[in-house]
Amino acid sequence: MKILVIGGGGREHTLAWKIAHDSSSPEVFCAPGNAGTAAVATNVPIAAEDVDALTAWAVTNRPDLVVVGPEAPLCAGITDRLEAEGLRVFGPSAKAAQMEGSKEFAKDIMLAAKVPTAEAETFTGKEGALAYVRRKGTPIVIKADGLAAGKGVYICMTEEEAEQALTEICLERRHGNSGNRVVVEEFMEGEEASILALVDGDHIVMLSSSQDHKRVFNNDQGPNTGGMGAYSPAPVVTDDLWPIIHDQILRPTVDELKRRGIVYKGVLYAGLMMTATGPRVLEYNCRFGDPETQVVLPRIEGDILPLFQACVDGTLSNDLLSWKDEACVCVVMASGGYPGVYAKGMAVHGLETVETQPGVVVFHAGTAIQEGTTVTSGGRVLGVTALGATLPEAVKRVYLALSHVTFDQAQYRTDIASRALQRVE
Repeated sequence: MKILVIGGGGREHTLAWKIAHDSSSPEVFCAPGNAGTAAVATNVPIAAEDVDALTAWAVTNRPDLVVVGPEAPLCAGITDRLEAEGLRVFGPSAKAAQMEGSKEFAKDIMLAAKVPTAEAETFTGKEGALAYVRRKGTPIVIKADGLAAGKGVYICMTEEEAEQALTEICLERRHGNSGNRVVVEEFMEGEEASILALVDGDHIVMLSSSQDHKRVFNNDQGPNTGGMGAYSPAPVVTDDLWPIIHDQILRPTVDELKRRGIVYKGVLYAGLMMTATGPRVLEYNCRFGDPETQVVLPRIEGDILPLFQACVDGTLSNDLLSWKDEACVCVVMASGGYPGVYAKGMAVHGLETVETQPGVVVFHAGTAIQEGTTVTSGGRVLGVTALGATLPEAVKRVYLALSHVTFDQAQYRTDIASRALQRVE
């Protein structure tokens, strides 16, 4: 069996790694991949956003399944293009991917489906949005409507912060055309959690809970990033909340999409706020989370390809999924200066030592091979990941592993999973 994974980050290394360990021993390709995927797949030097070149490669090489990692090619319609060529794709259509590609569209779906979420309004410029902020008061949340690589959300505690966020989005065009429209929404109090669900157009299979850490510095300080670490399971998602998340959030969303003629197949990622009145949706994404994938997939017992194939075929069921009892923690090692300006080309040391440690795997994100040496090539460089019998054990293992990996100007948070550890204690 031949599998193509599209993307080149930590999520895609995790997907390629998990697929490569499938009992069917598939031949895995990764486009464009990175230094880590090269160990489990054949890298194909085509950018994840180059839909034309990816389609041409797939038409020539005829993979049995294409697994699309990032949101950009999904929103650009790669699933539609490949399916038109008779190829099987794990990932939603362009219309379905609007759940992430347009926050306004996702909010409209949620309101129609009566899904619990934040009150919000959409604007086309700074002045109208700022007037709304002044009317509603702070704290308040401001979002670029389109894709912004996880960096288009501003949690504004003061009116001044809100005005600065609107200036960056609407006037400075910090997020390009993604800021053509801006969503201003109610600030929700609580603790966040991520629920990744597999959907085959009708059936929904929820994967284990996880929690991401978006801010760059300890204690959730500093600017938002693509994610500085994660852990699974997240104890804030208690057993009694699972039927609520399914029945009041995911099921009505999939049904409302279907009512509009949109059959959702792939991953539907619900970013939730656990409030005093129950879970409410912060955002939807149309793909696996990053770095949530790095802590959820290692906990899946056995093969993952049958799940992906069932999503395509419309035969998804909970019987295809079983879990390890272990907890998993991932800490992202990032380049100094990230999420702002950072240097590239720093040699990475200690990977061989770390990967011999029990329960530890390092997922590459921004890496490349340069003259036989692994070097940094992005902001988020590595996701050092560890399984443990308990969450405290996994945390202990991951930080021990981190102590052996170095590159110049590396930065990482030292408090990943601290909220969960407090709950466990």
